[in-house]
Amino acid sequence: MHTRHSLHTIGVLIRFVCATWLVPILWLAPPADASAADKLTVYSGRAERLIKPVLGAFTAKTGIHIDLLSSGTTELVNRMKAEGDRSPADVFIANDAGNLETARTAGLLRPLSMREVEQAIPSQFRAGDNSWIGLSGRFWIIVYNTTMIKPDQIKSLLDLADPAWKGKLAIPNAGSEYLQAGVSVIRASLGDAVTKTFLERLRENAGTQVYQKSSQIVDAVAKGQVALGIVNHYYVYRHLAAQPTALLGVLMPDQQEGGMGTIMNVAGIGVLKHTPRIENAKLLVGFLVAQAGQKMFADLDKEYPLHPGAKADPVLPERNSFRAALVPLTKLAELREPTMLLIEQVGMR
Repeated sequence: MHTRHSLHTIGVLIRFVCATWLVPILWLAPPADASAADKLTVYSGRAERLIKPVLGAFTAKTGIHIDLLSSGTTELVNRMKAEGDRSPADVFIANDAGNLETARTAGLLRPLSMREVEQAIPSQFRAGDNSWIGLSGRFWIIVYNTTMIKPDQIKSLLDLADPAWKGKLAIPNAGSEYLQAGVSVIRASLGDAVTKTFLERLRENAGTQVYQKSSQIVDAVAKGQVALGIVNHYYVYRHLAAQPTALLGVLMPDQQEGGMGTIMNVAGIGVLKHTPRIENAKLLVGFLVAQAGQKMFADLDKEYPLHPGAKADPVLPERNSFRAALVPLTKLAELREPTMLLIEQVGMR
């Protein structure tokens, strides 16, 4: 009898505990339809710390929750190709126009008809059918240590092939999307023969000073481990924001008469063709191309806004003070494969 009474008591206690724990769990669970309607899944090739604050501001304004997956831009394009219409991604954000164009030609992206895009972003910074839209501009520049280099010593990227810079130069590795895009523009501007010779000499001058991350190049230059390096401009200005006394200078190359102009690329956005959340996706695009969204990008990331009415951070060189190379951004995708082959042939690490 005593045992039966004890078992009964234990059973009551178990039912009571389960009931008291289950109620709040069920109460916290959001309705399935609401979570599906008020969210977006974003695949981003941009570093999470650079894109998350902007997406957070969008969520605060609209109530639309963002599920963010950050990875390498090329890896994300390959992933979306493999996933096809089963991909959970609604929106793709990339740090390179070449990858955006590759996604477009693979049929992954949806053309957009949005007046705010047409009004905000000049046509040279988006696909012809608006299936991808540029959000911010970046320039491939020469960063130098101000105690080791005088700015008038170099006019062009091609000057870095001079044997005088052997052992004094840091460069990105062969897998860098920035290197691939930059070399593609040089090929389109100057031809394969000039580009191949330039790469061979660049490889010799850099030696072992080949880096996976652009921030590492800037750090090496700031410490005087090398005299100069090639990076996107914003890596320098982010470093200076954290360390204002760093011995860093920036050269916008190829501005001389007949020079090709400084190499430009864009970060941008595209909406996946299969997404059922097209209206939410359009809201995100509209938020990012508007002046407020563009200014947020500019202030956070030290990049150049593409909206003509949005101003870049005043620490950056004035945009109208230098010329950009004229190779269309939409050509970067078709140039990429032969560029990668050339980089491989030269034996860059």
